[in-house]
Amino acid sequence: MQGILLVDKPAGWTSFDVVNYVRRMVANAEGKKPKSIKVGHSGTLDPFATGLLVLLIGKEYTRRAKEFSDLDKTYEAVLRLGITSSTGDPEGHLTDGSESKPSLDDIRRCAIKLTGVISQTPPAYSAIKINGRRAYQLARAGKQVVIEPRKVVVSQLSIKQYTYPEVTIVTDVSSGTYIRSLVETIGQVLHTGAYTTALRRTRIGDYSVDQAAAVETLDIQKLPNLLRDIAA
Repeated sequence: MQGILLVDKPAGWTSFDVVNYVRRMVANAEGKKPKSIKVGHSGTLDPFATGLLVLLIGKEYTRRAKEFSDLDKTYEAVLRLGITSSTGDPEGHLTDGSESKPSLDDIRRCAIKLTGVISQTPPAYSAIKINGRRAYQLARAGKQVVIEPRKVVVSQLSIKQYTYPEVTIVTDVSSGTYIRSLVETIGQVLHTGAYTTALRRTRIGDYSVDQAAAVETLDIQKLPNLLRDIAA
């Protein structure tokens, strides 16, 4: 059994949880041990985030994982103004920022300013490897995490809804862009502080979350019919 499987990751699951769940399912279907089944994904989603994961099943597909991780992506995010988080999301330590209430025009001007090629420092609580260890592992151990800024592309950044203190944004970004960092930058530009309260990935390349199966609907009988080829 091999191919591409589009999955809508639920909140509370790690990307590895989804991979492991599908790996065990494929192993049961083929009568093999899970460790002998190759399953990968196209890019990590934070545990609190939901949305599209492109799973690659089988050696022929997992070896092409980078092709998918390099694709542009679309996210919808809700950010909370006036508060910052040590992790950039609801799981971190929250600190009050400014009580200033920017106007919708202020936020739109900020969005324009952050559209295009920008320099971004990935969050310390991320899956980036530093000397062989994940950055979040070092951060959780209380060690200093130094990550160099990198250039990313924000192709589109629009304001979907704004009712202070919450802003809902939709953004098309290049591979390697961290939405938590983008939201923190929005808070800095607006001089209010901000963190991401909800995050959903809706697109990876030409693949849409509308095509994805919810984890709870997956079973051994349905799985073969949900697999697709790279060219599909």
